[in-house]
Amino acid sequence: MDFLWVDFMGKPTWMWLFFISIVLFLLVLDLGLLHKNSKEIGMAESFAFSAFYITLGTLFGGWIWWQSGPQAGLEYLTGFVIEKSLAMDNIFVIAMIFSFFAIPRAYQHRVLLFGILGVIVLRGIMIGAGAAIVESYHWVLYFFAAFLVFTGVKMLLSADSEYDVAANPVLKLARRYLPVTDKLEGDKFVVRKQDEATGKLKTYITPLLLALIMVEFVDLVFAVDSIPAIFAITTDPYIVYTSNIFAILGLRALYFALSAMIHRFAYLKYALSVVLIFIGSKIFVADMLGITKIPPLLSLGITLGILAAGIVGSLWATRKDDATAKIE
Repeated sequence: MDFLWVDFMGKPTWMWLFFISIVLFLLVLDLGLLHKNSKEIGMAESFAFSAFYITLGTLFGGWIWWQSGPQAGLEYLTGFVIEKSLAMDNIFVIAMIFSFFAIPRAYQHRVLLFGILGVIVLRGIMIGAGAAIVESYHWVLYFFAAFLVFTGVKMLLSADSEYDVAANPVLKLARRYLPVTDKLEGDKFVVRKQDEATGKLKTYITPLLLALIMVEFVDLVFAVDSIPAIFAITTDPYIVYTSNIFAILGLRALYFALSAMIHRFAYLKYALSVVLIFIGSKIFVADMLGITKIPPLLSLGITLGILAAGIVGSLWATRKDDATAKIE
């Protein structure tokens, strides 16, 4: 059993296996037991599962604190908070994708679940590559930091604009080169149907698979922002990956909990923009102050303060809209 203590990307192998076993258990529980059949998920169930995943992710941060020390624990929690917040922004785009393809709520969970499976693999590859690059070329961190500031400013300037699903180049390519059914075929991603031109059976993809492809593409775009954000906090691949995945695992439940009240988060994108600018700029500020890095506790506190201001401000500004909706 000596291999369990062999170093893998800065941590003993058993720590990676421990995390992977938790993720596999959660996926089996979700896919095989709790949501085996396609059904619409209610608000109460969504909030319950959201609370469960947030609690589990926070407890894992407590375990890292106990196992690796306060600084590692704070870095994990900061990464978890940032990733969870960016996931909320991701929800806006996912809602537009489901609306564009007219995906019923009963099938949305299936798309999100398979989307998560792709995310786990994709982000693992990206984080592994990012860690190897940072270890060999430390100056890349400054590139990540500058990129975050640029992304934050860009997001701030375009916060009022909506995502145009139809204009996405991936969707255009898929529709051009892949045979797509005119309508949904239940919860199936692929079906075999008779080709009207030849009379032979032909394999078609459904709009449900197109929605899944779009969700995966959107996550790839968001990963380009979120992964550098966490590398700007810590270069520990274990903390980067675990905080990413624990935040993403609860995305499905968070989506169903918040999709009906997206209009209430009017200022969230502005807050997320400021967070990205802060996370990116703090590397340069630390250099100016002649210190290694901004203290993790201070970074976490400022991040939580910005996000809290954005969420509370949004809910307060849209309280009349919510009251009107309830009356109607």
